[in-house]
Amino acid sequence: MTRTDHRTMRRVLRREIAGTIGLLTDEHDFRAMRLYRTFTFDDHPTYLQQVEDLLRTRALQGSHTTVALFDPQEYAEYCATKGLDPDNPANRTRFTAELATTGPTIPYEGQPLADLLPALVDEAVRQATWEYAATLLARLGACATCGEDIGRAAFTHASNLVARILDTASPGNRHLVCSVTGTPETLVAVLHADEEADGATQLDEAEALEFTTVLALGLATQSPGGLVMRTSAPDTPDRIYGWRLRGEGMEPLTAGEVFDAYCTDVESGELISPESGVDYCFPPDLGPEGRPPGHHH
Repeated sequence: MTRTDHRTMRRVLRREIAGTIGLLTDEHDFRAMRLYRTFTFDDHPTYLQQVEDLLRTRALQGSHTTVALFDPQEYAEYCATKGLDPDNPANRTRFTAELATTGPTIPYEGQPLADLLPALVDEAVRQATWEYAATLLARLGACATCGEDIGRAAFTHASNLVARILDTASPGNRHLVCSVTGTPETLVAVLHADEEADGATQLDEAEALEFTTVLALGLATQSPGGLVMRTSAPDTPDRIYGWRLRGEGMEPLTAGEVFDAYCTDVESGELISPESGVDYCFPPDLGPEGRPPGHHH
């Protein structure tokens, strides 16, 4: 086999190797990394431009790249736990490789970095929300009366509720928002349910898991909150309706309450003009799923 053949094979192999880039999304994180002697970038805009150039080059070469959110504080803790030198680029690479399986990531598909950055931050917020809600659910423990795991029972109830809400919705794409008021802050989860040509509903599994977990936490802790859904279909007005969390169940919002919620500025409290082509509706009956379980924890 000739040397040229070996070079050709290596080029083919490089295209088969998937890579992960740890991205510093903001100036604060960038400044934290500049404390390391081996991190040689001088300013954040130049750093981002270099990252984007590298992503484009790899894409042109046929290589797949995943972009991960690089958190300097988590990196420092990682190195301290494992006894590694954080000022060693090899250890940054090692940390980034683990991010590919444990942290928030976005595949690079040729999109501008200006679009990828907020998507990566949103993914990080979504993952953190799920982890926080799941931890609180797990801490609820077992019911003192019946011994049932409260968090698990609430998750099952929430899963059934989400399935029922989607089943009773009008045809079209659905956008669901669930908010649960808690300490120290309100948790918000979003679920997109797109309708395919054959009528099947397409869900992102990770998004659905987060949404269901947040709803389950609200039900299990009987926290104030609500769930609102918007359905969109061609040639018909969008439909918006929702429910408030009430105890371990859900109570329908009136059309007027939904209208007020959508037509009031959250910060100022002032009325804003309603959208055209939108119907603010009373929700369909969820049946037994919408009512609290027979046994109250």
